[in-house]
Amino acid sequence: MILKRGGFFTVVLNNDLVPSLLWHFLFFFPSTQVHSYEVHHRLHDVGSYLAMPLSDKRKQHTSGNAIALADVPTWKSYYTQDQSRLRSLLVELESRKGDLKIDYDAIDELSSKVSIFKGDITKLEVDAIVNAANNSLLGGGGVDGAIHRAAGPELLGECRMLDGCKTGQAKMTGGYNLPSKNVIHTVGPRGEKPDLLQSCYEKSLEIALKENLRSVAFPCISTGIYGYPQEAAALIALKTVRTILEKNSDKFDRVIFCTFLPEDVTIYESYLQLFFPIS
Repeated sequence: MILKRGGFFTVVLNNDLVPSLLWHFLFFFPSTQVHSYEVHHRLHDVGSYLAMPLSDKRKQHTSGNAIALADVPTWKSYYTQDQSRLRSLLVELESRKGDLKIDYDAIDELSSKVSIFKGDITKLEVDAIVNAANNSLLGGGGVDGAIHRAAGPELLGECRMLDGCKTGQAKMTGGYNLPSKNVIHTVGPRGEKPDLLQSCYEKSLEIALKENLRSVAFPCISTGIYGYPQEAAALIALKTVRTILEKNSDKFDRVIFCTFLPEDVTIYESYLQLFFPIS
């Protein structure tokens, strides 16, 4: 029997190989007497859970106020509903910054592929949310801690098997008790290191492309205790996502920029008008 999730690990049940998912099972149930018949069915249950469609997962996750993708307006819709206020933000930005030299074509398809979301990323019912993790992948403060708390202890169990993550890289796990089907963990740089921050977005979206994850939600990576300036970080996030969407627009339904602090909301509302202009 072979179980496979997302191409990241394969479980083979035979007499020669010890399946990685069995170690996962034993991590949570170390005192359990395990017999081959029981292992077969327990592994089948875990594999089925990890492969569960969002429509089925919706019935099982513990978050009672999950937000479906259909309830997150696209940037095009968001802008259309509040043009006057948003235009004033752009005027203010341009008067403060001068010529920003950000010049992108207005493409309706692309402006319908991104969103700004103000709220809790752990409530989003998408194919994957991105976790701004630390190198250990074992949880921490801020959004990292919030994701681990919402997902439950099973997430920590899978993260223990990943052997950490280098800065600028990304790895994927299941979402467990989250409304999101998966979690993509990426480690942002400490301080202003543009190449590493860009790599976080690139590697996360590379995983999404490889695993056919069509809806992905990002937090503001590295802008908390890691000290990356919020505006500079947003510019990298928007530029990187725009570049990848231009080449892969048919592979994504939505890329969501999740904001929590009022300053981040204003920054993304302003700069989205330049990176994803509305015709």
